[in-house]
Amino acid sequence: MSHVVFMCGPAGAGKTHRARQYEKSGYTRLSYDVEAWNRGAREMPISHELHELITFELKQRLLALVKQDTDIVLDFSFWSKRMRDEYRELLAPFGVMPETIYLETPRDVALKRVRDRGNQDTDDFQLSPQLAEQYFDNFEVPSLAEGPLTVITYTPSSR
Repeated sequence: MSHVVFMCGPAGAGKTHRARQYEKSGYTRLSYDVEAWNRGAREMPISHELHELITFELKQRLLALVKQDTDIVLDFSFWSKRMRDEYRELLAPFGVMPETIYLETPRDVALKRVRDRGNQDTDDFQLSPQLAEQYFDNFEVPSLAEGPLTVITYTPSSR
């Protein structure tokens, strides 16, 4: 059975860095940012239509990988409980209970990381300071009531 990981945190939390570690250990990484970049998007937020298309395609790819018993890391923000619940419901018929990895990162650190981005590749989207602040301030922290949860708390020596 597949092991599915939800990388969870606001922009600048370090999700992609952690997701790439899973990828190096054999997981398949699925990413909104990669899909948006590959379709020519260079600014966030992307259009509603493109977001819906990417969501549909990523869900189809996720289900195909689950049917192949592939381990998957979803390099999304999973910023809302509603989104996390939606993906849990999608996976439930396959007996998959995803693990949420929440990267608890201080606001100033996350916002600095976003400011320092160079917009040079798929995992390096710049955001306006206002949008980065909005993303951080509206993020819904996951809880144990949602299912398996690992919290990784930022330390100055961590990425």
